[in-house]
Amino acid sequence: MKTIDTRELAAWLDATLQAPRFKDYCPNGLQVEGKPRVGHIITGVTASEALIRAAIERNADAVLVHHGWFWKNEDPRVRGTRRTRLALMLAHDLNLFAYHLPLDAHPEWGNNAQLARVLGLTPERDDTGAPVTCGHGDLIWLGNAPDLGTLGALAARVQQRLGRQPLLIGDPDQPLRRVAWCTGGAQSMLADAIDAGADAYITGEASEPTYHLARETGTGFIGAGHHATERYGAQALGEAVAKHFGIRVEFIDIDNPV
Repeated sequence: MKTIDTRELAAWLDATLQAPRFKDYCPNGLQVEGKPRVGHIITGVTASEALIRAAIERNADAVLVHHGWFWKNEDPRVRGTRRTRLALMLAHDLNLFAYHLPLDAHPEWGNNAQLARVLGLTPERDDTGAPVTCGHGDLIWLGNAPDLGTLGALAARVQQRLGRQPLLIGDPDQPLRRVAWCTGGAQSMLADAIDAGADAYITGEASEPTYHLARETGTGFIGAGHHATERYGAQALGEAVAKHFGIRVEFIDIDNPV
């Protein structure tokens, strides 16, 4: 089986995702160092115990995820679930690579780019071909749903493609002109999408104020699930790694209804 140097893989991922330019809530890159060479990677959304055990069962050398560890303001002590996860990683010499905002933002393999692909959304592009964005860190993408005329049709497409019924706020018959989207827990950026002229905003979660802001501004809101909207970035990145390095990469979906 072909293998590559762990440091070479880390450098390629950091450079490809432009990790150093992001001010994030967690460290991006190689979070836990394991074997010096990698020939088999398991990708997934979150570095949960279930995903780690799946990687161990498959004799993987590394885990590559969107949601890693060591989040800002969380308890840094190594106990409980953190101890269990870390002990498993170290006992089996597994590398853990995690990319949060860099994977959201990547123009080809990122969560926003991949959600657009899955839902059939057409991103707006600037003169350089880059996606038109707005909001904190330019994380919100803007575009349209060319074959869907109403908010209700968009919600039905989300349910069909993502496999779960989304939260819908707004009139299903509302016409669509401009759609904004940002995967995961980006409900706090609804106001940015409204300021950008979006008729509808798709993200993963909703908070209590989300309902009132959407209703009072007449903006359609679709909460499609944090996990459900972010299943595709890590999968696409893993496929890119396999193609570039010629090593084995498997995506495992540990489903999460949130």
